[in-house]
Amino acid sequence: MTAPATTTALPSLPPSAGRASFAGTVRSEFTKIRSVRSTYWTLLSMAVVSIGVGALVSFASSRNPRGPGFDPTLHSLIGLFFGQLLMAAFGVLVISSEFSTGMIRTSLSVLPRRTTLIAAKGLVLAAVSLVAGLITSFAAFFVGQTLMSGDHISTTLGHPGVLRAVVGGGLFLAACAMLGFGLGLLLRHTAGAICTAVGLLFVLSLVINFLPQSWQDHVDKWVPAVAGSVILTVVPNPPGSTPTFAPWTGFAVFCGYAAIAIAAGLYLFRKRNA
Repeated sequence: MTAPATTTALPSLPPSAGRASFAGTVRSEFTKIRSVRSTYWTLLSMAVVSIGVGALVSFASSRNPRGPGFDPTLHSLIGLFFGQLLMAAFGVLVISSEFSTGMIRTSLSVLPRRTTLIAAKGLVLAAVSLVAGLITSFAAFFVGQTLMSGDHISTTLGHPGVLRAVVGGGLFLAACAMLGFGLGLLLRHTAGAICTAVGLLFVLSLVINFLPQSWQDHVDKWVPAVAGSVILTVVPNPPGSTPTFAPWTGFAVFCGYAAIAIAAGLYLFRKRNA
């Protein structure tokens, strides 16, 4: 006679939570971006460089002769031209690090909808970079104006166009991060994407200076860094100088470059294997 078989009841599994929601994906991406040291070091470096260079230029401006087109706001924000490179590198790292570590495959296993994943990453990056950019821009402005106030060449946020320029500085840095994000998504290689961003934002602006003046008048204003940085200016260019876009028009052109990079990167991301 055989003994009756005994069965052990297995614990029931928790019910499936269904697909990951967009809000949940955004929270997950925010956790990722604040849990890595590179986020803090890159943003801190960007702020130190932007504020420090602006302070040096503002101090020098208070000790040297100034021309009729002197723009105290632009002089205090001039460090953002260097900070833009670090902000673009930050945008690259947000996406390229996932490809280099293979984390992107884990992310896609949780959320297979690639467009939703990139949208969540982009939203978190835009929010973080905008906050960091605004803090840096306002800090650079106030430090620069303090250094120039002793020589009575400073300005205030109440002057026409100044608040727009300072807020525009934060928007400009955030757009640089989004451009880097698009390049990182497009190239999927950290070094290659950062080098491309440096070429677009810095090297290309220098190369344009070697073109004939008649060419510069038509090409210079379309260069990404030149178009985007017009929003930092308050005093218009003097007659006879190279023409530029209006502040918000130039910023819109710069945002167009970032949008094209993100759209191209997203298209290839949906076509290629992770």
